Amino acid sequence: MSLERIEKMLKQFNAIGYSEGGMNRLAFTENELKAKELFKEMCKEKGLNVRMDNSGNIIARREGINPELPPVSTGSHLDTVINGGKYDGTVGVVAALELICRLNTRHIQTLHPVEIICFTAEESSRFGLSTIGSKFMTGNLNKDEIENIKDKDDISMVEAFSQVGLHFDQVESAFRRNENIKAFFEVHIEQGPVLEQENVNIGVVTGIAAPTRLKVTVEGEASHSGATPMNLRKDAFLGAAEIGLAVENAANLEALKGTVATVGDCVITPGVMNVIPAKAEMKIDIRGIDIGSKRVVYERVMATIKSIERERHLLIHTELLSDEEPVLLEEDIISSISQTCKQLGISYKKNAKWSRP
Repeated sequence: MSLERIEKMLKQFNAIGYSEGGMNRLAFTENELKAKELFKEMCKEKGLNVRMDNSGNIIARREGINPELPPVSTGSHLDTVINGGKYDGTVGVVAALELICRLNTRHIQTLHPVEIICFTAEESSRFGLSTIGSKFMTGNLNKDEIENIKDKDDISMVEAFSQVGLHFDQVESAFRRNENIKAFFEVHIEQGPVLEQENVNIGVVTGIAAPTRLKVTVEGEASHSGATPMNLRKDAFLGAAEIGLAVENAANLEALKGTVATVGDCVITPGVMNVIPAKAEMKIDIRGIDIGSKRVVYERVMATIKSIERERHLLIHTELLSDEEPVLLEEDIISSISQTCKQLGISYKKNAKWSRP
């Protein structure tokens, strides 16, 4: 492995969308497109056959001795959250490119084809919906259900596709119907503190903690903060604050099962110091590997919302943005990675639950 080459590729990608606050390559933007164009150039330089499907995923293929066999795939994504890190997603793409470099340098011809897949719109920051490219590739997303979703700038999904040269009406052709993949490997940084705190090098992921996401709109009544008695207020923010605490409490009760929950976004209207808030819009993210535990948290939050609505005389609307099922990973792959760590003397920890964006 060439650490110098890895560092060089990381710097090339991270020159795109860099700011002092972090990386900014939101899905279906010019910056994400530039990063994917750079990825295509790197793949072609290494002799790979490169194509882009109609959802924006890029598939780079190194042919195997038997091209009829299903490919072994690896890769990640190049889009980021707002002010994201330099390694989330990018390190998986670079690791895959380094793998191809090593195979080429050693003149190793694999039995199966090897593919690098750079998925598009992996992060949910722009539209509140994650893994858009991979969902279309696996046939797990209906375009009619998302075509009217808009970002914070009121740009629809259809418009966003068009702005980067994609045709949303053709997106479902990205589905790799009747096409098997032997295995998919993704190198990823740890997005939490567990491995670092335990001084462990590798987390061998055993399951994907899927999200349940809600948009909650709390409607109260704007009035003057100095002239309105406390008992006559309908404060949308205080209703939202209670909901936020309820989210934390519900997740804490399920903590032993690994379920977590967060209020990641809250916007107050009108947002003036001397006006009681008339509206609060918040987004709730509930995640877990135990589908029953995740459902318990969701139901507790919904019950609390109804109680707050009644007791504070507010009007609260809820919209279920997504409700995905956790996925347990293949035991033979888990065992293979664990055995490799043992052979190389690298510390590792199993049962690491990886959360999707």
